[in-house]
Amino acid sequence: MIRQSHVYLESKKRRELIDITKEINSLIAGEKGPGLLNIYVPHTTAGLIINENESGLKDDIVNLFEKLAPKNGDYKHNLVDSNADAHLLSIFLKNNASIPFSDGKMMLGTWQSVFLAELDGPRQRQIIITIIS
Repeated sequence: MIRQSHVYLESKKRRELIDITKEINSLIAGEKGPGLLNIYVPHTTAGLIINENESGLKDDIVNLFEKLAPKNGDYKHNLVDSNADAHLLSIFLKNNASIPFSDGKMMLGTWQSVFLAELDGPRQRQIIITIIS
């Protein structure tokens, strides 16, 4: 069986990591047996990261974003829109992830969490989750 759900959220900062693990697990809580999730972010200035939910590491990731693509860089796209840095950063991230699940829970590693990486907030964001069970 295949079904699809949508998660909507509001980012609060220009760049931030938002843990969406609980929201995704709640969508599969009633599933029995094994299955596969596809998590997809339909935005060109956001992406997905699977990593540890530790505040220092999250700060380090956001600081790395600033070093890789400073907001006020000399970007040609900024002549059209002032978010070239966010578009450039998104090419280093994934816009989707496939994660197996079993008995209503994602099969993540011990320290892994799923994050929406906001690169051009604050904005309303959509995440599309396809569940194959």
